[in-house]
Amino acid sequence: MIATPDIALATRADTQSIALLSRDEIEQGLRWAWTSRRVRRAIEDRNTNVIVARDGTSVIGFAMMKYRSVDAHLLLLAVAPNHRRKGIATALLAWLEETLRIAGIAMIQVEVRASNHVAQAFYAKLGYEQVHATSRYYQGIETALHLVKELHRSDT
Repeated sequence: MIATPDIALATRADTQSIALLSRDEIEQGLRWAWTSRRVRRAIEDRNTNVIVARDGTSVIGFAMMKYRSVDAHLLLLAVAPNHRRKGIATALLAWLEETLRIAGIAMIQVEVRASNHVAQAFYAKLGYEQVHATSRYYQGIETALHLVKELHRSDT
């Protein structure tokens, strides 16, 4: 665990770093879907938060969440390989979950590749539960596990 990483809303200048991290760490074996153009649209979408963790000026992790009226969908979450296991992904999710609580949203959902056992263990540790699976979800190639987490209001 490192000191709390510097987390902030992504800017247009972050689009290429986010897109490359998605391509290299999330989308391997699939067609590259989260290109810079698509990431930029997400950053500009008022119903989506794209946040980054930085080490100085470098993007070392990011998360992207789409907000709906009663729930939220975690679209993407990635941390650069040389920065993993330092609490960065947990800090990114904590930032987003606090935002959800403030907005009064009580549930978050995410999909994970069935073959990604590390991600499944990570989400399970944070209280996510599998609710179902969809075969050939990822570009007709791989099964997705659908996970949800019920959020509780923090007592402040």
